Amino acid sequence: MSTTTAELLKGAAELFPDEVVTQAHVRHLALPGGAGNFALITLDNGLDHTKPTTFGPQSLANLNLAIDQVEAEAAEGKIVGIGLTGKPFIFAVGADLKGVELLGRHEDALAIGKGGHDVFRRLSGLAVPTFAYYNGAAMGGGVEVGLHCSYRTVSTSIAAFSLPEVFLGLVPGWGGCALLPNLIGADKAVSVIIENSLNQNRQLKGKQVFELGIADAIFEGADFLEQSLIWTSAVLRGELQIQRPEIDRGEGWDAAVARGRFVADSKVHGAAPAAYRALDIIAAAKSGDLSAGFDAEDQALADLIMGGELRSGIYAFNLVQKRAKRPAGAPDKNLARPVTKVGVVGAGLMASQLALLFLRRLEVPVVLTDIDQERIDKGVGYVHTEIEKLRGKGRINQDKANRLKALVTGVLDKADGFSDADFIIEAVFEEMSVKQQVFAEVEAVAPAHAILATNTSSLSITEMASKLKNPERVVGFHFFNPVAILPLLEIVRGEKTDDASLATAFGVARKLKKTAVLVKDAPAFVVNRILTRFMGEIQNVIDEGTPVAVAEKGVEPLGLPMSPLVLLELVGPAIGLHVSETLNRAFPDRFTVSPNLAAVVKAGKRGFYVYDSGAPVLDPEVAALLKQGDTVLTEEQVRTRVMDAVAEEIGLMLAEGVVAEAQDIDLCLITGAGWPFHLGGITPYLDREGFSERVNGKKFLAPGVASVPA
Repeated sequence: MSTTTAELLKGAAELFPDEVVTQAHVRHLALPGGAGNFALITLDNGLDHTKPTTFGPQSLANLNLAIDQVEAEAAEGKIVGIGLTGKPFIFAVGADLKGVELLGRHEDALAIGKGGHDVFRRLSGLAVPTFAYYNGAAMGGGVEVGLHCSYRTVSTSIAAFSLPEVFLGLVPGWGGCALLPNLIGADKAVSVIIENSLNQNRQLKGKQVFELGIADAIFEGADFLEQSLIWTSAVLRGELQIQRPEIDRGEGWDAAVARGRFVADSKVHGAAPAAYRALDIIAAAKSGDLSAGFDAEDQALADLIMGGELRSGIYAFNLVQKRAKRPAGAPDKNLARPVTKVGVVGAGLMASQLALLFLRRLEVPVVLTDIDQERIDKGVGYVHTEIEKLRGKGRINQDKANRLKALVTGVLDKADGFSDADFIIEAVFEEMSVKQQVFAEVEAVAPAHAILATNTSSLSITEMASKLKNPERVVGFHFFNPVAILPLLEIVRGEKTDDASLATAFGVARKLKKTAVLVKDAPAFVVNRILTRFMGEIQNVIDEGTPVAVAEKGVEPLGLPMSPLVLLELVGPAIGLHVSETLNRAFPDRFTVSPNLAAVVKAGKRGFYVYDSGAPVLDPEVAALLKQGDTVLTEEQVRTRVMDAVAEEIGLMLAEGVVAEAQDIDLCLITGAGWPFHLGGITPYLDREGFSERVNGKKFLAPGVASVPA
C-alpha cells in the first residue's frame, strides 16, 4: 500500500476513535489431498454475531498488514493460496457507517474510498490464487472484498447477502460497481446493485448468490469451511476448472443500464443521486478498465458522503436499527405482565390478520368473536388457510402447522372466549359508539388484569375508555396494513393508561417483532395525521383548479413509493374521507374535507385511476365528478404548498408532544408508510430544502444529525 494511502487511512482512523476494530487473523493449514500449505485470513471483531464485523479505517489497515504477511509468503513459495472468511454467522457487513457519519471534508471521504480500494485490490494481484469463503452475512464492502478474490464459495445458510449502498444513498464504492458486472454481466449486476437496493434493500440467500454466478461453488453451512477447502484443493491441483459465462459487452450491457435507469426513475424519480451515479459507473465498466472504474467509485463515494441524501440514509438506518429497539418514553419492561391468551374482537380481514400475527409470534391460544358464526368461521378459516400457505412454502413443518391451527378458535359468546384472556384487541368498525360498546361488553367478562387494546386509526383512546370502570388498562395498538409487512405499531397512551398496561403493550409489540413508537392520544396519532395533511393539500389544489397530473407530479421529486392518489386508492377513498373528517373536526383551520373526494366515495369509486392500459389513467367517470376552481398551480408551487403544510403540521405535533422527538416522526413514516431512506423519513428533507425554517423559524434536527457535520 502506498505511503499516501497509509497516511490517509491513519488520518481517517484519527477521525474515528470509537471504531469497533476488525482484526485479520492469519493461520496456516495443509490443504486436503496434498495441495500444499494455505494461508487463511479470518475477519473477526472479537464480538458475537449480534455485532457484525465492519471495515473502518483501522480495520482496513489490519487487513492490509495481513496481506503484507501472506504476500511475502506467496512470493517466497511458502503458500499455494490464500483464503478469506469471517467469524461464525458473519463474513463482513461493509463500511462502518458510524465512522462515515463523522466525516466533514471531501478529502476525508475520498480517503475512505481509496483506502478500501488500495487494500482490497491487492487480493487480485498476489502471486497465488485467492479465495473468498462467504460463510455468513455479507453486505457492502463484505461482498466487495470477496469480488477482488480469484474464486468464491458461499454457504447455503446465508440469508443476508447484498450491496445495499444505493438504498442508503451511496454506491458500492470498493469495487462493486466495476467488478460485479464484469463477473456476472451488467443485467444481473443492475438487479443486485440497483433493483434489490431500491426494493427496500432486498437480500439474497446463498443459493441465489451461487445461481447469479457471484460464487463459484455452494456448500452446506454445517461443514462449509471444510468443504470449501476440499474444493479449493481440487481447484489448485487442476482437478476443477471454473467455467464462467462470456459477458455480453454489446447491446445487452446498454440495455441493462437502461433498465436500471427505468427502475431508478420509477422508485426515486430522479430525487436521489446514488442510483444514477452507480449506473454511470456500471455503464463505463463495459470497457473492462477496472482502474478507471475504481477511480470513478472513489469520486462518487466522496461526493455522496458529503451529500444530504446519504446523511439522511444513515440517519434513517440508525432509526430503524437502534432507536426502534429502544422506544422513547416506554415504561420499565419489568412492569409488563405475561400474555398467555389473546382475544380478538371481530373476524373481518384486519382482525383475521391480527389473529394470524399474534398466533405466529406469541404461539398462545387466540380466540376470535364476531356477531355471527358465519363471520367467525370465515375469520378462523382465513387463519388456517394462511398457515397452510406457510407450510406449503416450507416456512413451517406439518407439526407446527397443526399446532398453530389448534391454537386459534372462534366463539360467539365473549364470556366463553375472553374470561381467561390477558390481552384483548378490537378491530371493529371505526365508530366511537361501536367501539365503546365493544369495550363495555369485553370489560364485563374479561379478567381484571387483561389489557384492552384498540386498533383504531384515528379515534381518541381516552374517550373510548371514558365509560369503563378501569380505563387505565386501555391502550391504542394501531397496526398498519398489510399487517404482516409494515413494521410500525403506534402504541397510544390514553390519559388514564397506567404504566403496567403500557409496559405490557410494549412487551407484546417486541414479541410481535414490530417497531413500537409511543404516541400521545391526539387525533389520528402520527402517520395518518401527517399523510392526511399531505393528501389534504394535494386534494385542495385539485379542488381549486390544478390538473390532477400536475398535482401528482408536484411531489414526484420526493421519490415516494407511490403517488398520493395511488396511495389513496390503497388506503381506500372512504377511509381517507373518514380520517379527514375526524381531523377536520379536531383542526378545522388546517384539515379540509374535499367535496370532490366525498363525491368519489359517494359514487362508489375505488380510486381516481383506471388501469386498462397497465398504467394509471384518470378515470373518465371520476373526471366527470370533479368540480374545480380556476386557480392553477405549477408543479413547483404544488410541492412548496404541500411541504409547507407538512412542515407546519410536524412542528405543531412536536409542540403538542404527540411524540418525544422529530426522530420518532421519521421512524413512523419509514416503518409505517414506507417513506424512503434517502429522505430520512421527512424532517431531514424539510430541513435540507428550507421548508422547516421558512414555516417554523428553525430546523427540526440539530446540525450533523442527518446532515454533514458543521
